[in-house]
Amino acid sequence: MQKIFIVEDDDNIRDMILYALSSTEFEANGFADGESFWRAVEYTMPSLLLLDIMLPDEDGISILKKLKQSPKYKKLSVIMLTAKGTEYDRIKGLDLGADDYITKPFSVLEVISRIRAVLRRYDREEGNSTLEIDKVVLHIDKRSVFVDGSEVSLTYKEFELLHYFMLNEGIVLTRDKLLEEVWGFDYNGESRTVDMHVHSLRHKLCDCSNMIKTIRNVGYKIGSNR
Repeated sequence: MQKIFIVEDDDNIRDMILYALSSTEFEANGFADGESFWRAVEYTMPSLLLLDIMLPDEDGISILKKLKQSPKYKKLSVIMLTAKGTEYDRIKGLDLGADDYITKPFSVLEVISRIRAVLRRYDREEGNSTLEIDKVVLHIDKRSVFVDGSEVSLTYKEFELLHYFMLNEGIVLTRDKLLEEVWGFDYNGESRTVDMHVHSLRHKLCDCSNMIKTIRNVGYKIGSNR
């Protein structure tokens, strides 16, 4: 049984999520602050972390940053819970390594759907191959990406998005198609999450960012600039 940790200081929200997860196929543990979370994760590694941004002691962004900087915890999948709706807060979380975000208020069905999508993608077996477009090289088996010879750090979802783009070089992909293939057919969140991840991915690709082209009123496609 996969274990989910929830760090959320609102007792009602935390208890609601705990009950919903425990009623499905997950084992769940909740924490009201960062201090109690750090004590628990030292001894038990969860499959995924639901992390609120606004916490009474150490905020969620700080916790996320420490997790992704630690060799022990950097591969832990993280979904951010936030009441904030600004693009800055979302991009900041994605840049630091969050796999997804959920904006309050939300339904427990949405939370469970997002969790399943992230875990399903994480557990999917990868083939032993390499994809290359111009100066961008993606190693599927090693889950690594190099731009002009230098390795770049991508979140789990950013890697999945770039992987899918490169598998479909030159093909225009709608936001709905990207949501279905990268986030999962049962994803029921807002389509703006695609735009947020593309924005973050372009930033990390640096001089190769213009490989990902916006197709107005449709979606995106990736292609060589040569």
